[in-house]
Amino acid sequence: MRLAFVGQQAYFGYISLEQPASGLEPRFFELRPNDSGTTLRAALDAYDPDVVIAFRPELVPHGLFDGLDAITVGWLTEPLPRGDGAHEDLETRLTALWTVDTSNFDRIIAFEPKIVPAAERVLNVWRSVPLPCTDRLFAEPRESNGRPQFLFTGRSTPHRDAFLNPIKHDFDVVHLAHGVTDTKLQEFMAESDAGINLHNEPYPTFENRCGVYLAAGLLLISETLDPRCGLIPGVHYVECDAPWAMWEICSALTRTPHAFRTIRLRGRAAGERFRASTVYPRLVADLLADVRAHGSSRGAQVTTTFELA
Repeated sequence: MRLAFVGQQAYFGYISLEQPASGLEPRFFELRPNDSGTTLRAALDAYDPDVVIAFRPELVPHGLFDGLDAITVGWLTEPLPRGDGAHEDLETRLTALWTVDTSNFDRIIAFEPKIVPAAERVLNVWRSVPLPCTDRLFAEPRESNGRPQFLFTGRSTPHRDAFLNPIKHDFDVVHLAHGVTDTKLQEFMAESDAGINLHNEPYPTFENRCGVYLAAGLLLISETLDPRCGLIPGVHYVECDAPWAMWEICSALTRTPHAFRTIRLRGRAAGERFRASTVYPRLVADLLADVRAHGSSRGAQVTTTFELA
């Protein structure tokens, strides 16, 4: 079964399925911002996919999937408001979502459950699934050897800098602001002991870098997560709610590099729930069964048999 991923490779390539798994043949198609999609649609027609998964469906050009003989899924990847008085960044993201062409998609997935009420002002959400991690980035925890290295991947914001600046001053912190993916990202993670997760702005969410750090065998040190998507603080990762608390955790790991080894090992085991070769076959099997049972507003038909091995 041919599975097409549509999105920006730099942001979503490492959460897709990169190699065949359980009968799925994947391929990634680049969606460039503000592109008409003509070239992309021609490439999709030539590939003739059975299922298409598009990350950030609000960026997919209107009518792009019209007449495409495939089951199409839009995967919401951005945080959204949770009630009144939301941060203006969240309101901006919700405004962007209102531009989505709902007729492009048979089903919609949310990356975490707490955005569903806001998302359903615009479209119907089929289910919530955390963003996976490609198998290539999975690794076993390395042995701590001397002064630990901390890794943060993400752009700078005033909120993040409030956490990062104190620890950058006193500890070995690598900050990859943008543009480092694939093999380079893998190399940096292989040299690191802990991965730091921070929210973009002072509002709670669940970032996909959490699953990526766990998969890579790093100790996950995160600002308070909400939701936690099955992860337990103090068991699978270390959680903190203030810059001073993060500094204290980094200090403790520097003084006693093996202090958090049990959490790190448990976190790596929990990372298996994000493995792409496990997540996508199950998701596609459920998707096709649901469309068979309940139909498609686009008129798409399930014409290929697919069952989990």
